[in-house]
Amino acid sequence: MAGKLTSGLSALPGVASAFAATQAAWRFYANDRVTLPALAGPLWAAARQALDDARPAWALVVHDQSALKYPRHTSKADQTALSSDADRGYELTCALLVDGSTGEPLAPLELRLRAEGAVYSTRAPAPAPQACWLDELLPSMRAAAALGLPTPLVHVIDREADSVGHYRDWAAAGHTFLVRADAEPAAHFEGARLPLAAVAARLAARGALAFCREVEYHGRPARQEVAEAVVVLDRPAWRHRRRGDREVNERVPGPPLPLRLVVSRVHPAGGPPAQWLLLTNAPADVPAAEVALWYYWRWRVESFFKLLKAAGQQLEAWQQETAAALARRLLVASMACAVVWRLARHPAPAAAAARRLLVRLSGRQLKRGAEFTAPALLAGLWALLAALAVMEQYSPEELRAMRELILPGWDTG
Repeated sequence: MAGKLTSGLSALPGVASAFAATQAAWRFYANDRVTLPALAGPLWAAARQALDDARPAWALVVHDQSALKYPRHTSKADQTALSSDADRGYELTCALLVDGSTGEPLAPLELRLRAEGAVYSTRAPAPAPQACWLDELLPSMRAAAALGLPTPLVHVIDREADSVGHYRDWAAAGHTFLVRADAEPAAHFEGARLPLAAVAARLAARGALAFCREVEYHGRPARQEVAEAVVVLDRPAWRHRRRGDREVNERVPGPPLPLRLVVSRVHPAGGPPAQWLLLTNAPADVPAAEVALWYYWRWRVESFFKLLKAAGQQLEAWQQETAAALARRLLVASMACAVVWRLARHPAPAAAAARRLLVRLSGRQLKRGAEFTAPALLAGLWALLAALAVMEQYSPEELRAMRELILPGWDTG
């Protein structure tokens, strides 16, 4: 754990000084012999165990990116340009495994950190620094398949992955995917060539949208409706390539690709409806309502980034001076997230009692009706480990004597 004002790793109470513990961690994170694939091994094992325990019909692999900003950390000389030359930092890419039946996050399957001139990745070999994120999705899919997980995977990606050329590549390689599509591109539907938004409008006009569940949308109760149709994408793909010092757009024809179009429409109370157009090659026996729910659970990766950056780990306050060291520490922090996720989904009464204890130790205030949150579990876990470390060094009598010295007259009765 690291707070905003923490200069480095927070050390547990121990025989060694906090400075010694921090220096040991600093040397570990800076050790080039500690490889990211080796550090990712426990995460892969946790993912496999979680799927063995839950046995969902499908598991989701949610792909996304997040920018890491260190504007005041001038010692981080390997920061790279992000949105512009003036906007510098690191680019974090994640492939997060999510239970397809419950939406619970399980573990990151892949993490990458792009810096100036290098990419530090749990996937070996790491991508080239100039590699396009979209082009790297297929190698990430292959790497996830190579883990041999006991559950079929569906790769969930937001609208920036709406690319017919990549759809063809993923389908040809045998991967199942779900992508939010743009409204304008055209597809063949019922003998006509129509923009996807027009296909959705036709489905709505004929009453095909059916209620599937109550949801929450921007904090307000809402009703979700879904409809689906088979569309065929036969347009050529456009690929952007750099040749020397100039960019070239290449028109790449490809075979017609039939996909399921799932229209998800949400009607919030007192507000206008919102609509998502989803393209997938998931089998027809997966209901459209389940496909829409899979996309809804894409936000789990956003929660993971928040957990790392703001709600517990304070990633953008870390003092490591290189992306390589940051990436190693990131893997350790991700293991902590996987631990609390496991506790969060554990059904045993003892696990419920452990969650209550960690929330109590965290000192966090929760919303009415909430049993716990992942940030509260993380904070409570750190407090528990600190308390256990103290109990290993001092007897109960010594602790009571210290309590009396510090707080004379204290009465626990």
